[in-house]
Amino acid sequence: MLNRLPADERRTQLVESALSIAEQRGVSSVTVRAVAEEAGVSLGVVHYCFESKEALIAAMGETLILQLSASMQYAFAQVRHAPDLSGVQGLRELLHIGLTGMWPTIEATPDRQLLTYEITAQALRSRNLGAERAGAVAFEQYRIMDELAVSFLEECAKISGTVWTEPLSSIARLSLAMIDGLVLRWLVDRDSDATIAEFGEMVQVIANKAVVAPQ
Repeated sequence: MLNRLPADERRTQLVESALSIAEQRGVSSVTVRAVAEEAGVSLGVVHYCFESKEALIAAMGETLILQLSASMQYAFAQVRHAPDLSGVQGLRELLHIGLTGMWPTIEATPDRQLLTYEITAQALRSRNLGAERAGAVAFEQYRIMDELAVSFLEECAKISGTVWTEPLSSIARLSLAMIDGLVLRWLVDRDSDATIAEFGEMVQVIANKAVVAPQ
């Protein structure tokens, strides 16, 4: 007999089943029937929890956002345990600590990284077809990432005694765009050494937008 789970737990189970399917075979393979089979439940259970495939895809995107933000928060928090670093050179080292702190998770989860791009693209296509909730998922993903990046940049500047010479929102946007591009390129060629070196070059670009805080 099927175990009866609270609705929230059942939704979580179904979303994880859908993510597993999507990681292995792509978002296009996520169907109500496939999710039901993966989760070991009836079609009716999936329909009860999600009114449509679009709603399920949106829930998948929301779950990925939570996982991504948790990973970023963990990596960025590493600067709090860094040695005493000051000035623009110290800022560079702090930025490098935070950015490279993300790398082990990225490198260990290539399928999940690819799925993040795929879900974003799917959400944008759905938005163009009038599915507002799907479009909101993509917007929310970058809103949260922007907030985390701004907070990280603020903390690095505070620790190093530097100030940014451009609006933090613009620097955060540029930083995330570069990370997006570097990770996507890595998914193509899997050249980890080159990607890590390029993270170092990215740090130089970002740090050049700061100066030592006036006394």
